Amino acid sequence: MPKNREPRAALELWAGVECTVNRIQNSYFDQTELSGHHVREEDLERIASLGVSSVRYPALWEHVSPNHPDERDWSFLDRRVPKLKELGVTPIAGLVHHGSGPSYTSLVDESFPEGLAQHARAVAERFPWLDAYTPVNEPLTTARFSGLYGIWYPHGRDDATFIRCLLNQCKGTALAMLEIRRVNSAARLIQTEDLGKIHATRKLRYQSEFENERRWLSWDLLCGKVDRHHRLWSYLRKFGASEEEILWFKDNGCSPDVLGLNYYVTSERFLDDDVSQYPEHLIGSNGKQSYVDVEAVRVRREGIAGAGAMLTEAWKRYGLPLAITEAHLGCTREEQQRWLLEVWKSATAAKEQGADVRAVTVWSIFGAHNWDCLLAHEGGCYESGVFDLRAPEPRETGLARVVRSLATNQVPDEPALEQPGWWRREIRFQYMPRGTAAPDLARQPSRPILIAGSSGTLSSAFAAQCEMRGLHWKFLGRQEMEVMGPEQVREIMADLQPWAVIHASGSSQNEGTEIEPERWEDDYLESPVNLADVCKDQGCRLISFSSDQVFDGQKKTPYTEEDIPNPLNEVGKSKLLAEQRILSILPQALVIRTSRLFDDRSRQNEMWQLLEELRKGNRIFVSGAEQISPTYAPHLAYATLDLLIDAETGIWHLANKGSTTWFDLVQVCAEHCGLDPRRVIRSEADSVRPSYSVLASAKADVMPTLEQGIAKFAQSLGSLRGRRAYAA
Repeated sequence: MPKNREPRAALELWAGVECTVNRIQNSYFDQTELSGHHVREEDLERIASLGVSSVRYPALWEHVSPNHPDERDWSFLDRRVPKLKELGVTPIAGLVHHGSGPSYTSLVDESFPEGLAQHARAVAERFPWLDAYTPVNEPLTTARFSGLYGIWYPHGRDDATFIRCLLNQCKGTALAMLEIRRVNSAARLIQTEDLGKIHATRKLRYQSEFENERRWLSWDLLCGKVDRHHRLWSYLRKFGASEEEILWFKDNGCSPDVLGLNYYVTSERFLDDDVSQYPEHLIGSNGKQSYVDVEAVRVRREGIAGAGAMLTEAWKRYGLPLAITEAHLGCTREEQQRWLLEVWKSATAAKEQGADVRAVTVWSIFGAHNWDCLLAHEGGCYESGVFDLRAPEPRETGLARVVRSLATNQVPDEPALEQPGWWRREIRFQYMPRGTAAPDLARQPSRPILIAGSSGTLSSAFAAQCEMRGLHWKFLGRQEMEVMGPEQVREIMADLQPWAVIHASGSSQNEGTEIEPERWEDDYLESPVNLADVCKDQGCRLISFSSDQVFDGQKKTPYTEEDIPNPLNEVGKSKLLAEQRILSILPQALVIRTSRLFDDRSRQNEMWQLLEELRKGNRIFVSGAEQISPTYAPHLAYATLDLLIDAETGIWHLANKGSTTWFDLVQVCAEHCGLDPRRVIRSEADSVRPSYSVLASAKADVMPTLEQGIAKFAQSLGSLRGRRAYAA
């Protein structure tokens, strides 16, 4: 390992804006347009507010010269790049990001390198003070997706196209930096690559050795390390690379000033020759034998080696300054926090052990679109980042607090960080584990989430979600609370020291509206108000649930948080009074209005009980007059926990998007479960319920659709449409 005994500066925190412009056939998919960042100049203040020192920012060829190399539109960059400088954030200009250039070129076009260099020179002349560039993001990864896997343009599926794409991008990078340095001799090359590692069974070790050597190829070329003695020389020559163009890099190479490792939980792969336990669509072949290529985290007992191991390998091989240039996880909020912190700690440890690690990059600040389908088409999912775009304006998430802590070299104080991420827990396995067991990293948690109230639908959903998400929780039932009384509840909370309390009693909206008034008084009013009082004294968060019944049904478009309540029945009146009293005591409480819940886990849930009656062959009578927003309880619990970790407060509407009647929903669910929907009989309306109580949120669009809720409900029951698979 190269030695460096001089004291080094503290690890920097950088940021990144997902800016891929990839091409599928003749269609372009632009992440800055999908995210709306291209029209939100105020995003720059949001980036600066995080305390990051640099930001990977698009100065893309496709944006500046989309139609002709000599026709340039500087309007976007002229407004953004100087503003970043003014805000004290150093831009790292990206010129091509997973793209193949404008329509008049491509990764296999012999003029691609010179065209990229021309664009680079134009950017440098426009902003001569810019001193950090990434001409091509992840050239080897892009070459694989575009030339080997056929996913992106030019949709090649062979080694020859892969090599041509790679050589063109690497040559373009070297020529681009040459032109940039003619304008600014101090300009630095921050060269990124998705650097993972291939693990394999003994029989596939030859394949993993080849791929583990190939993963360095873009950096080897730029560093002038590829000659006739290189392990991949024969491979390059076999698939069309001439000696002259390979050796060109020996004389014209461009060693990066910083090697940027883009590291994801899926970056490490596992090759398994035992294909018997895997679905057929995963089975492939290298021409010699069949095998599967899966995420190592899903099958390898030892788990992933981690970002620190990748940094150490790169340091040993090159001895060049390093940075993590992408660290992103599309997952629940606390897992995003855990991933960033683990990567930061790994980079810090590698730095302390002698590697020259400069920075960790939070990626992506505004999230990413359609990566679940590898950018192959629109309609994929959105993964939030430090900001969540599913709101009228980008909304800070719980990740922002971690970012600000790391930016000032402080240890984040977040309850969810007490436990390791899912990639370090047993929940990670999707297939039969292979290899040697990894040490158990789970830690003894301290402060729990307290789930208080009944043991019904919503409590069960929260318990299941907390368990899955590695959030320590305790349960305190309604009957226990009644027996103990308020003072004893206060003592128990003082003993448990919860960091949050979820009051889930009286929240299913399935009870009649004219029965057990004493229970409404306790569940809907006294209990949550008492908890608000205790939470205020003990400094913990409170989540309480309210109802769509706070509205009178006169409106015929969905009710949002901005609408004025006017309840028709005692449940709605009690809920509204509870909202007001809770927020007067504890303004930082989170009050969720929702609708009737359906679930597949709790047998106390009305939907479960109705389907059970159908399974027995009985007819059931269900109201079909009220338009509501039926909500799948796990979706509600999932979104609520995200809002809790985001530290959101006040009144929020959370319900599956869409509307229907309870009668129509029961019929649909019955059909999904293979039961006879004709036994569901429509009954008269409940006169004390509002005829229309559909909910929507003006604050953020964070809930899945009703159709998605129904699909998850049916899937969880193990049912298929038309098959009598439902079981109690």
